[in-house]
Amino acid sequence: MHRDNTLKYSFLASLPVLAGYLVLGIGFGVLLQDKGYSWWWALLMSATIYAGSMQYVAVDLISAGASVAAAALMTVMVNIRHLFYGLTMVDKYSDTGWKKPYLIFALTDETFSLVCSPELPEEINRKKYYFFVSLFNQCYWVAGSILGAAAGAALRFNSAGIDFAMTALFVVIFIEQWEKTSFHFPAVCGVVISVVCRVVFGASGFLIPSMLGILAAMLLQKKQAEQKLHLQGKDRQAEEALQNAQARPEMCSKGEEIQGGMR
Repeated sequence: MHRDNTLKYSFLASLPVLAGYLVLGIGFGVLLQDKGYSWWWALLMSATIYAGSMQYVAVDLISAGASVAAAALMTVMVNIRHLFYGLTMVDKYSDTGWKKPYLIFALTDETFSLVCSPELPEEINRKKYYFFVSLFNQCYWVAGSILGAAAGAALRFNSAGIDFAMTALFVVIFIEQWEKTSFHFPAVCGVVISVVCRVVFGASGFLIPSMLGILAAMLLQKKQAEQKLHLQGKDRQAEEALQNAQARPEMCSKGEEIQGGMR
């Protein structure tokens, strides 16, 4: 009987995210404090929104008094990538029971990379692993946000450039995923389509077209891959049928030889 080490395994797996989320959360807390909002705002937003880059954007939206409609539209534009994450995790999260609503809520870029990539050891409970990793990551983010807000209140310094931390994190995630696989079509596809849409639609309108373009490209690639597998399956069946057909005359001749010998 194996000992359940899922909690320890999940914590160790989430340690790289701990390093990133503390720094990024601190940056968010500092920006929020710089706009005149106290630490409990950081706690509330990180506990209920928990959207990483969108929280950085939300600081400017709140301070500028943006309308609900503008905030909703910006949220869709920034977080539309989560639609693709959700589609990928449909099967993995299908039998997680009461944990499923929280797992959906807590699915961030970094959590997605942890729950989607590894082959878990046999003694690790998959459902618990998903839950613990998601919970640990949010706790890191909340802790970093509060620390940042507290540091922003206690220390006065120029916060310019702190919001670039999210961009740096996405670059690191991209490089990590690139190194983990030899199949680089999704990465190349994403970069090329995003650059093209940036040139065509401009900085303010390229996000949704690029996401739609990437989705169309990936669906096309998936269809071509399925057709290729289907053709390979047919070729195998034809080869097996040919081998069986060639084997039958040999079996018949051997049977006749045996019968002749018995006579």
